[in-house]
Amino acid sequence: MNYRLAGLVGAGLLLIGARAASLRGKRRRQRVVYHVNDDDPRRQAAALRNIQNHVAAVGADRLDLKVVLHGAGLSLVLYPEAQARTKLARGNADANVRASVRELRRRGVQFKVCANTVRGAGVTVADDLFDVAAADVVPSGVVELAALQSAGYAYIKP
Repeated sequence: MNYRLAGLVGAGLLLIGARAASLRGKRRRQRVVYHVNDDDPRRQAAALRNIQNHVAAVGADRLDLKVVLHGAGLSLVLYPEAQARTKLARGNADANVRASVRELRRRGVQFKVCANTVRGAGVTVADDLFDVAAADVVPSGVVELAALQSAGYAYIKP
């Protein structure tokens, strides 16, 4: 093999490796929205695991992650004992779900709740929903999803 050619190839590979390492160090902050709109507890638990894994892989400091809940997906944060006084079929905010949501919020994940669903399902935010403040309620879940996607958020439907 030509030693000069081998030297050039080696130098090129070093430059490519250095550039890749540089890009990893300067990785842009990820902007992601997760969409939850069904009430299956297994699917919701899987979505929470996906979100936890996402935060762990990217790092909370390099991630702007929002979860939009609307329709039956509101059951994720609905207390089980509150379900009977609403029009939602399930209340999935048991102790495990509350612990997951609490930890994700601590890591910077924002949960956005659809006001149309709240109103239509007869839900009282302060009494029926776990860890949801008035500031977490958006006028429309689907409009929020569209706005976030227009603003450059990657859309994920687990």
